[in-house]
Amino acid sequence: MAEFDTIGVRGVSGSRAAQIDEGLRAHMNKVYGTMSVGMLITALAAWAISGLSVTSVPNEYQIGADRYLTEIGYMLYVSPLKWVLMFSPLAFVLFGWGALMRRGSAAAVQLGFFAFAAVMGISMGTIFMIYTPYSIAQTFLVTAAAFAGLSLYGYTTKRNLSGLGTFFMMGVIGLLIAMVVNLFLQSPVMMMAISAIGVVLFAGLTAFYTQDIKNTYVAHAAHGDQEWLDKAAFDGALSLYISFLNMFQFLLMFMGQQE
Repeated sequence: MAEFDTIGVRGVSGSRAAQIDEGLRAHMNKVYGTMSVGMLITALAAWAISGLSVTSVPNEYQIGADRYLTEIGYMLYVSPLKWVLMFSPLAFVLFGWGALMRRGSAAAVQLGFFAFAAVMGISMGTIFMIYTPYSIAQTFLVTAAAFAGLSLYGYTTKRNLSGLGTFFMMGVIGLLIAMVVNLFLQSPVMMMAISAIGVVLFAGLTAFYTQDIKNTYVAHAAHGDQEWLDKAAFDGALSLYISFLNMFQFLLMFMGQQE
């Protein structure tokens, strides 16, 4: 993402304000750069695993006209292992990431983020089996444009978004519960409602997370703890990565054309 011009740091004068502004630019560029690498890893992993999961050789696992699951595809997306693949990223975010942030080095946190992105890619391999490449690319571009606008708003607005952030996070908890329930109900109407609400929630969280990343850096820059700031950049990248990926997946349910 393009480099943003930082807003002057209030309450700090002269060279120190300029130094914090410069550090903030570098910090935000690191956040967006790390997030972009994570997205690339996810896309490559999803594309690669989809290629290993589908074959034109007839077998008992048919998923479409002249399209069949390989043994790898069956193991990942049909066998009980699918539940592990489905819920392991969520478990990592809820339970593993916080521990890694507290105890791990900056390098370990970065490695954990990239490993998470790879697992997410494997779990998302089915999108290349279900949707056309054109609709995937189209949805990605729409998501990228929306994300850029929302993140820019979060970065530049003077409005405090912390209250909205709490509201959106509570909404995500409700959304997760609804998604688990719909795993058993398999209701198309409920799934479309979940998708619409999901787009709104993660759009709001994109703006909130961007503002929070910026404010967190400004609040801690004076301490000079570079190790903590490095880990904070990866934490911010994960937050924005999750928002982007969820917006993309929910939008794909509206815009995606199936094979």
